[in-house]
Amino acid sequence: RLSKKKLAMKDVAQRRKMVERQHAQLSIVQQCMLLGIHRSGLYYKPAQESELNEELMRLMDAHYLEHPYKGAPRMHTWLTKDMGYEVSRNRVDRLYYKVMGLRAVLPGPHTSKRAKDHPVYPYLLRDLAITHANQVWATDITYIPMSKGFMYLVAVIDLHSRMVLSWSLSNTMEAGWCVDVVREAIERYGKPAIFNTDQGAQFTSAVFSQFILDQGIKLSMDGKGRATDNAFIERFWRSLKYEHVYLYPCQDAVGLYHGINEYIQYYNERRRH
Repeated sequence: RLSKKKLAMKDVAQRRKMVERQHAQLSIVQQCMLLGIHRSGLYYKPAQESELNEELMRLMDAHYLEHPYKGAPRMHTWLTKDMGYEVSRNRVDRLYYKVMGLRAVLPGPHTSKRAKDHPVYPYLLRDLAITHANQVWATDITYIPMSKGFMYLVAVIDLHSRMVLSWSLSNTMEAGWCVDVVREAIERYGKPAIFNTDQGAQFTSAVFSQFILDQGIKLSMDGKGRATDNAFIERFWRSLKYEHVYLYPCQDAVGLYHGINEYIQYYNERRRH
């Protein structure tokens, strides 16, 4: 049995390995709580929607990679006029914004107003020369389709080396999950000077933003709808989906976890970015 002090000395990756899937007395959730980690995507069941909704989401995901400037209204037009689906605007809006977490990206300056219910930090990367590792990290969440159901993937990338520093799968988009992935990256690689995110609810939450600031890291946030602010991580999503996810649809979370792990090792070590 480990003391709290000894447990705290172990990094997140080590603590994840301590979870026993068939523990006689403790559930996986209880073990994760005791170990101070977020439940790994390896142990999740994929989130599910109706068969039609999942079909629509797969189509929208691939179409969005090619046309990220299309918001929900134009995506609805494409699905109904070009693809022949009889679906309501409300259905597409819900899938696009709430389930998939998508947002249209637009060229030009940020002109939308800041939300009243959370602080929005300034964008610090404009005209910044990124010259070394741990200068700027970025994170984002993306929808990952499966043979049946779907999951969410969060990743942290170093914008100088383009390496994926840490990542995790989940069937929900929670701020605590994102914090755990950033914490793992910090434990393995040290702290960046700047951490860049978009204005998604997970990243503007007090839980996430306060964690970053408590580390002495400057928090940078993309302007809503800016096409280039988080381009490096968007490029990684594109590579991952075209080179792995769409080619090898997984049946379960375990297969997805191992497949993405293998791809990220390849991406970090051998693929030219």
